[in-house]
Amino acid sequence: MLQPYRDDFNARFTPQAYASLLERLNAATRTKIEFRVSETPVFFPPALLDEMVETGRILTDQLVGNPTYMRASDASIPERYRVPNESPHPNFMTVDFGLARDAAGNLTPKLVELQAFPSVFGYQDLLSRQYIESYGLAPGLDWYLGGHDQRSYWELLGKVIVSGHDPEHVVLAEVEPEAQKTLPDFHVHADRLGIAIVDIAQLSKQGNRLFYQRNGRSIPIARIYNRAIVDEIERKHVQLAFDYRDPLDVEWAGHPNWYFRISKFSLPWLYHPSVPPAVFLDEWFRGATRLSAGPDRKRIPADRDRILLKPLYSFAGKGIEFAPTDAALAAIPATERPNYLLQERVDFAPVIATPHGLTQAEVRIMYLWPDGGRMEPAIALARMGRGRMMGVDQNRNQEWVGGSALLFPTP
Repeated sequence: MLQPYRDDFNARFTPQAYASLLERLNAATRTKIEFRVSETPVFFPPALLDEMVETGRILTDQLVGNPTYMRASDASIPERYRVPNESPHPNFMTVDFGLARDAAGNLTPKLVELQAFPSVFGYQDLLSRQYIESYGLAPGLDWYLGGHDQRSYWELLGKVIVSGHDPEHVVLAEVEPEAQKTLPDFHVHADRLGIAIVDIAQLSKQGNRLFYQRNGRSIPIARIYNRAIVDEIERKHVQLAFDYRDPLDVEWAGHPNWYFRISKFSLPWLYHPSVPPAVFLDEWFRGATRLSAGPDRKRIPADRDRILLKPLYSFAGKGIEFAPTDAALAAIPATERPNYLLQERVDFAPVIATPHGLTQAEVRIMYLWPDGGRMEPAIALARMGRGRMMGVDQNRNQEWVGGSALLFPTP
């Protein structure tokens, strides 16, 4: 994407350097990385990156700063997972963009989705640095956004996650964390911030306090870095010692309600040149074919091959259907249709030159928003692929695809 970095990297690449990269990552994360790591970082033009950073800020403000949307998004939170003491804003935001070509052939970012939920902030910092060290890349490449460096980046992460508490009383809570592919990221957070990694099903409750076990001690929890996804709790029938609706004496780094409020549910409410039109499935059956927000009133394409069917609440691309047929849509019970979305598909442009041909990239801009502070861009990641789905799971049997880092030259 960015010369001369792209051609220079391809010319100097060796399998031995890639093997060294993986070895270093495994050693630094104290585990074996189970998802595919791309052979190459993505070299990115700063101007295009700045455009995505600003677009993500605009789209977030259209939701968090919109009282009408906030009232409507109440309906997105399942009653049994409606947590008290919701924070006035999310602590984490991620905004995913695909790179497409406009009518003039220029690259332009198109929104894929956005989510108010943590991403791999710890692992991504490590991966970016290891690309540079393992391959001996040219000096002057950066990966921190918003003017951050390593010190300020981790200070901000600590402010958001630990928030001034004794780290012993702050936990990263997940469903079966040792079995998650994101375990490398958990380990980086634990090592850098001194917090414990706990299985949310192993927490205990005494009165209105939650506790975890460490070395035979029962330790009270002051703040939860929430990595547990409700979809997984439901799918695995996880039994918890507490009810999410309980008036618990605990803070959340990433209040659970925001996972629902800013999600695929948000897409029909957004308006911006980067946003493909979207409509809730129940509204589509009632004749709605347009984006429900904004003056341009974009229309859902009539060509069914241009449409995606998405469940509102899923992760890792589960349940997405390309070019859904009338029969497939009609098979969804009427009571479930509000939980699905029809969206125009983004045509990813193959833009990264690799030994296996031009490859597509999806970019995630990751923001941190400390309590009482402002939302700040912090870091970005890239996912490379050559198929319809860009997730690392969908590209695991190919080469020069998978999770990657986004590097850009500094002035």
